[in-house]
Amino acid sequence: MTSGPLLLALDQGTTSTRAILFDSAGTPLRTARRELRQIYPAEGWVEHDPEEIWEASVQVLREAAGDTLPAAIGITNQRETVLLWDRASGTCLHNAIVWQDRRTAPLCERLRADGREPFVAARSGLLIDPYFSATKLAWLLDALPGARARSDLAFGTVDSFLVWRLTGGRLHATDATNAARTSLFDIHACAWSPELLALFDVPESLLPEVRGNADGFGTTDILGAPVPVAGVAGDQQAATLGQGCLEAGDVKSTFGTGCFLLAHTGPEPVASRHRLLTTVALRLDGRTTYALEGAVFVAGAAVQWLRDGLGVIADAAETEALARGAGESGVVMVPAFVGLGAPWWDADARGALFGLTRDTGPAELARAALEAAAHQTADLLDAAAADGVRPALIRIDGGMSANDWFAQTLADVVGLTVERPAVTETTAWGAAVLAGLGVGAFSDPAEAPRPPGRRFSPQGDPAPARARWADAVARTLTRPAASGDKENRR
Repeated sequence: MTSGPLLLALDQGTTSTRAILFDSAGTPLRTARRELRQIYPAEGWVEHDPEEIWEASVQVLREAAGDTLPAAIGITNQRETVLLWDRASGTCLHNAIVWQDRRTAPLCERLRADGREPFVAARSGLLIDPYFSATKLAWLLDALPGARARSDLAFGTVDSFLVWRLTGGRLHATDATNAARTSLFDIHACAWSPELLALFDVPESLLPEVRGNADGFGTTDILGAPVPVAGVAGDQQAATLGQGCLEAGDVKSTFGTGCFLLAHTGPEPVASRHRLLTTVALRLDGRTTYALEGAVFVAGAAVQWLRDGLGVIADAAETEALARGAGESGVVMVPAFVGLGAPWWDADARGALFGLTRDTGPAELARAALEAAAHQTADLLDAAAADGVRPALIRIDGGMSANDWFAQTLADVVGLTVERPAVTETTAWGAAVLAGLGVGAFSDPAEAPRPPGRRFSPQGDPAPARARWADAVARTLTRPAASGDKENRR
């Protein structure tokens, strides 16, 4: 027996594309998944094949739907990743440039040197960094011969590209949460900013229409009959909704390829004084809520590196037993493979291992990779506390959250209770909730079910480990910490 209408979520992530069919009680009924190939054309460059994204999306939607026709589809996606396509054919002119890509670091450095960051932060809520979409799009327009002279091109983040393809090119639209990650969107006016467009040299004609998260994104017939694409949100905002973080002070952290902490701040944007981002949490029924966000570029990707790069594990799940058996080795991993994100924002930093001895092996490396995610989360919480957000607990989700050793270590390191939901697919569930809101299955996001999860209470003194971590980060940074960073480290 299932409860209420069926809702189909498409979760297009950095390393995989998944679809999950939920009932309206939040029970996952059927899941389909395809891994996504990572393309590295040069040092610091990361790309995806748009056709792989599209083909995998269609495959998993059909597989998860099976012989049922869902009431609606919700989309959630890797944010900041950039695509540019021909409106007539729908063909992309270049591979997608992934959010992790660092190729525009020199342009970002010039903009910072010119003193543009305060303006960008005030208008968009973001800092100047290759992470965000604007400089990636500018790079495409400059690097592709004749692109700037064409009037038939469309820009989009992954959600917009999928909406375009799913609707057969009938709709070029995005949602406010994805728009807010481009550095082109005025988060106060909830509209594209002419001044930011001019700064990054981006024509407005390329941009999609911006809609609320459940305002409807056309219909698709890829399942054999018309189904509304009723909701869209960036992956971290979808996880925030899926975790039930709907009130000011609620905090969640998602541990996937990267680690992303969102602290809900309510209907007013809060400007961070400690290098966090101010972003849109949700836009529903014309009302916008906001969050402070800390972005860590590498979390689960460090475990993936142990598996695919070093070959010391065969499966990510092995890290729990390895970490338990490692003991206090003193090995510290700073996984700055694509630079360091918040609160450091050092695009040129690179990964480092400290404290290696002849006894160091797979167990010590696995433990260091997991501890790195915990310490980076603690750095984000320190910055949030300095900005006035001091949660009583932190809700976690994502692949790493299933690891009990990691969840307990996180609680120990951050000194807070950690709550893991009963169903950890909160990003996909958030997209399903938006789809349900779009077709009337829910009248309010607070109606969406969220079964109680498991809690991990902090134990022990984190100070020695935090000191080792702070020393390792200081030796990894390529430029001095920004004013206000150092005094906020524990």
